[in-house]
Amino acid sequence: MAEQSNLRILVVDDEKSIRSFLKTSLLAYGFDVFEAVKGKEALAESVSVHPDAIILDLGLPDMDGREVIVKIRKRTKTPIIILSVRDDPSEKIAALDAGADDYLTKPFSVGELLARLKAVMRRLLPLEKKQILRTGKLMVDIMSRRVTIEDKQVDLSPTEYDTLKLLLLNSGKVLTHKQILREIWDKTEDYEGILHLLRVTMSNLRSKIEPNPDRTM
Repeated sequence: MAEQSNLRILVVDDEKSIRSFLKTSLLAYGFDVFEAVKGKEALAESVSVHPDAIILDLGLPDMDGREVIVKIRKRTKTPIIILSVRDDPSEKIAALDAGADDYLTKPFSVGELLARLKAVMRRLLPLEKKQILRTGKLMVDIMSRRVTIEDKQVDLSPTEYDTLKLLLLNSGKVLTHKQILREIWDKTEDYEGILHLLRVTMSNLRSKIEPNPDRTM
């Protein structure tokens, strides 16, 4: 029976058979699965999809997987599990030093992969303070990505959810526009050009979670 998690997993592998197998297996356990074939595609998807975890092969056609790890680590702590045929200890050490959270060699069992996946995500939770975030009647369950108001589910887009989560994790702190743009959209340049995305996202988010969204903050 599938577990209802709604967690978003990004699978990065140039082998179609591996991607298909992982997608089928992870969907059976209630995960939402997204795919990338190349390193550049993985970097773009890691921003647009906002995955909760990444399963990454090192042997990508356009760049080494370790370079992908380094680039992702510059902006997020999203758990990364390496899935590779490379079983040399030096390869494992290099990947872990680059910022990977775990390393699993092919062939592998689905059971072991799921165990590793759950383990790295449990380790991440203390960094996010706690699993359940609350403010007033609003509740966010990080592990299921479920948002409720008075026990009634609120449907948010991935960007709206991650924006809300970022704000709640930093409750009581002042976040600048640039800080939010960097965390959510991975943008540090063209500030004025993308600021409208933040305004639209905040407007949509407020309309879904606030009883009076037109009230001036």
